[in-house]
Amino acid sequence: MRDDSNPADLAADTDVRQFVTFVAGDEVFAVDMAPVQEIIRVPDVVRVPLAPATLEGLANLRGKVLPIISLRRVFGYPERAHDDASRAVVIDLGQPLGFVVDRVASVVGVDVRQIEDASCIAATARSDLVSGLLKNVGGYAMIMVLDFERLIASEFAQVAAGVRAGGHSFAAAGHDTEEETASDELQLVSFDVAAQEYAVAIEDVQEIVQMPDEVVQVPHAEAHVLGLMTLRQRLLPLVSLRRMFGLPARAADEQSRIVVVSPGAGRTVGVVMDSVNEVLRVARTEVEPVPPLLARDQAGMADIAHICRLDGGRRLVSIIDAASLFHQPAVKDILESTDMMQATDNDADDALDNGGDEEEQLVVFRLGQEEFGVPIDSVQEIVRVPELLTHVPKAPAFVEGVINLRGSVLPVIDLRRRLGLDAAARSDRERIMVFLIERVCTGFIVDSVAEVLKVERRAIEPAPRLSGEQSLLLARMANLEKQKRMVQLLDPRHLVAEGDLARLSELAD
Repeated sequence: MRDDSNPADLAADTDVRQFVTFVAGDEVFAVDMAPVQEIIRVPDVVRVPLAPATLEGLANLRGKVLPIISLRRVFGYPERAHDDASRAVVIDLGQPLGFVVDRVASVVGVDVRQIEDASCIAATARSDLVSGLLKNVGGYAMIMVLDFERLIASEFAQVAAGVRAGGHSFAAAGHDTEEETASDELQLVSFDVAAQEYAVAIEDVQEIVQMPDEVVQVPHAEAHVLGLMTLRQRLLPLVSLRRMFGLPARAADEQSRIVVVSPGAGRTVGVVMDSVNEVLRVARTEVEPVPPLLARDQAGMADIAHICRLDGGRRLVSIIDAASLFHQPAVKDILESTDMMQATDNDADDALDNGGDEEEQLVVFRLGQEEFGVPIDSVQEIVRVPELLTHVPKAPAFVEGVINLRGSVLPVIDLRRRLGLDAAARSDRERIMVFLIERVCTGFIVDSVAEVLKVERRAIEPAPRLSGEQSLLLARMANLEKQKRMVQLLDPRHLVAEGDLARLSELAD
């Protein structure tokens, strides 16, 4: 039993320090036990653009975002795939950070007399990060003691300490200046079904989600009623547009999407589409009502209010009247059944429907394997990438080219290049997301647009500050723990530097 009055016991405490020893590359290292929070298997990570090269990515550790750093990269050792022995040593010096090591050796108690100065260290390691040497400990002749405070300061020195992560306002700039033109345009979300293009007014679309693994069948329902799914603790009826319009059946795949439609009154229906296409802004002059005879005689046309003619009439998009979907007998029946099944939760459901302040609606897109999101209000529209971008002489180097967007010149930037990511081959799934940045419309090429997603604000948290530019552009992230997803939230206002905005404005003019 320890006796604080016994000088021998106090001396024993002060003369022995606990260290965790581990191997990285060709060297054995140690860290003082005090800041070591835990040691875990190397988790899956989300890779972060504009971060230091030593960062492998961000992981989810029991609902918290944990940066994962490679010690091999810190010391310039060759890359090596993780194996069963690889571990992440989680060290908390104000913010938990996980440091990947090849293997953990042991936890040892070291007499302070065995700790020597690091001045004689070999050139195989960065001596500026080593605070001491352990001699003849744990079966090793020499172990280098790492100074993780100094390491963190060295690798993440560019962090902008004054940036308030997560405190930005994401209201889209310039909406007030566009009120007049907005009244002359329709904003539509377009989809493909059986190689035909359809659209729904964006104000009727609550969100766009992927097909669930499981759909609950409803007995005695009409053929085009697929069943029910759970969406954030609520039951969502699903209907197939293919079956509703009498089109050939097709099994859902990874491209299939559910468009959650609500024309009001707090009721929603999920309409299954083959794929998401784009967000369109269409002049009302390009929209025509469906001829009454066609609407009466052709299957499904009663749910189509208008047709818009694009590209000089070569592209026809059928605009679905969301309200008419809810008047279909089969849809009304499934809605009534759903209401009965949720009768005990109606008060909570109403609170959720009216609680817009508790959720944020995002457009989610992909760059490689990673998911990014932007507030839906910041997206002006989403269009296809043309086969050829027009290159303008003397245009800024960061501009890929320009396109003609309804008579206006739209500068286009490759978002991969903007975020310092590797280039990728062009594909049909690429889209141009159009943002209004300080009154300058600018398009950014993304690999694909995945969905429109509602995220509870409590799931959105400040992203770890990894570099000055990253802490501005990617200051927040949605940590969807149950879905095992992390969506990095991008602030479009910081996509273009102030000095470059003037050059883009000149190019557009």
